[in-house]
Amino acid sequence: MELHALKKRKNRTMPSKRVGRGYGSGKGGHTCSFGQKGQKTRAGYSKKVGFEGGNVPLYRRIPKFRGFRNVTRVEYEPVNLSTLEQNYKAGETVSLKTLRDKGLIKKRTKNVKILAKGDLKKSLKFKDVEFSEAAFKRTHEKKAKKSK
Repeated sequence: MELHALKKRKNRTMPSKRVGRGYGSGKGGHTCSFGQKGQKTRAGYSKKVGFEGGNVPLYRRIPKFRGFRNVTRVEYEPVNLSTLEQNYKAGETVSLKTLRDKGLIKKRTKNVKILAKGDLKKSLKFKDVEFSEAAFKRTHEKKAKKSK
């Protein structure tokens, strides 16, 4: 048999090195490649999560929120009566969808409040919107006068 006639062995892996088993392990003998002395060389060492080598950890460096946070608060995007007067025709419905389509509110807005700034001379239908007290009186006065 000659050397060129030998078949190559496939997927041949070296046996894993045994850590901490003397100089024959190939890992530096008695230090086992952990270095000399210190916390990290000892048995049972494990670094705590967030430990930064003696620096003040990130979670202690960042500013903390202080005070009251109202989680149940509802944010409204305001729309004035004068804006509705300019952008809607008589008889149209004012809803979140139509306000978005006309570009009067942001796309993510979920709550709209109609405010009383300006006059509304047209009769409009309202759907899924809130009113300030003054705006409610102004929009519903005309209906009350018509019904009398």
